[in-house]
Amino acid sequence: MRLSSLSILCALAIAGGSMPAMAADVPPAPVDPVLVIHGGAGVVRAGLSDAEAAAAREALARALRIGHAQLRDGRPALDAVVAAITVLEDDPSFNAGRGAVFTHEGRNELDASLMDGATRAAGAVAGVRRIRNPIQLARHVMDDSPHVMLVGEGAETFAQAQGMPFVDPAWFHTEKRWQQLQKARSDADAARNAHAAVADDPLRYFGTVGAVALDTSGALAAGTSTGGMTDKRWGRVGDAPVIGAGTWADARCAVSGTGWGEFYLRTAAAHAICSRVELLGESVETAAEAVINVDIPALGGNGGAIVLGADGRMALPFNTEGMYRGWIGADGIPHVGIGRDDVEAMAPERVDR
Repeated sequence: MRLSSLSILCALAIAGGSMPAMAADVPPAPVDPVLVIHGGAGVVRAGLSDAEAAAAREALARALRIGHAQLRDGRPALDAVVAAITVLEDDPSFNAGRGAVFTHEGRNELDASLMDGATRAAGAVAGVRRIRNPIQLARHVMDDSPHVMLVGEGAETFAQAQGMPFVDPAWFHTEKRWQQLQKARSDADAARNAHAAVADDPLRYFGTVGAVALDTSGALAAGTSTGGMTDKRWGRVGDAPVIGAGTWADARCAVSGTGWGEFYLRTAAAHAICSRVELLGESVETAAEAVINVDIPALGGNGGAIVLGADGRMALPFNTEGMYRGWIGADGIPHVGIGRDDVEAMAPERVDR
């Protein structure tokens, strides 16, 4: 009988003394800074033009360079994560910020979260409509409030108090996303079953941007931002702004996920990966594989994630046609990819050099 990640981890927690001995109370020696990003696992290659692919690659590379500049200058991993995600939020290639998908009512409702692995401090926002860069508002929630998550109008009232600029909701309108909404509405009417319509169209529930970083002090951070699910209703919120589901960072491991959010919530996916690293002593590659490619599919979900360890090792698993992704290390050269055949974007340990 196959045991889920959560079952294994609960058993270890109860057993107490039977947990593997860990030297993890002492953080690993600092390593060269690393930044890993994703732009979502909702890649359908047949519907992706050469121009769209080129634009996405350029945006990923730009985000890597800007985020890496923060790390190169000795700034914290949090700053690199926010800088990289801000670039992706401003680019219409991705379902976050400027390229966010539409709700059933034809609005854009944006979510984001951020976590500092060194302190476990976190900030998140959900359902905001007039904030150009939700990841920056999540940073304010973490730094300037006693809370972890703020939603809707309350989050925007807080943003105003922090002096954040607002944008007209029209800023988020792109014709591509609008047409995706029209198709989703039509498909749902034809199916007469919202769940079936969603399951049959991965473009509805995929799309998220995220970043994980390791700074020169050895500290980790993670962040995620999204427009959510096309044609979402009733104030639906997925995993992206939920600490432990779409985002997690601690002293050993940082994760940002992308996929069908309901399944990432049900598996506490981001936390489950890092818990396997901590409690089972697994590598980030093994832990990520177990959660993303075993536990989530076993429930009927799919998607991907980026995972970074305190030793600088990374994992970029996904079980879809492709995932917008990239990484940059000490040499400052961005490595980006979309499909499974993009060797350049593989984690360095997996590439023969």
